[in-house]
Amino acid sequence: MIRGATVTLWARTPTGEVDGFNRPIYTETAVQVENVLITPTAAEEIVNDLQLYGRRSEYELSLPKGDSHDWNDARVTFWGRDWHTIGPAREWIEENVPLKWNRKVKVERYE
Repeated sequence: MIRGATVTLWARTPTGEVDGFNRPIYTETAVQVENVLITPTAAEEIVNDLQLYGRRSEYELSLPKGDSHDWNDARVTFWGRDWHTIGPAREWIEENVPLKWNRKVKVERYE
């Protein structure tokens, strides 16, 4: 049986304040998401991501069915390192996917 890892998603909540550039200020809350598959990004996809987003993806996270968290522009922690999501999460119709995962999101190293 395939089993994923536990990943920490840093969910952002606006505080209602803005910074000097009139952008909202957020607080981050750690949320543990279990059973996330972590796979290396294929070489072709790394090149495509560099061309599309100007970022180098390293891993792709497969998210479990029923997960309703916002993974767009989010910080993620696994294997003792911080990562940042790239682009929107891709989603498939839950009933048509035979396994336990129906969304994917790519991550880059966050330093």
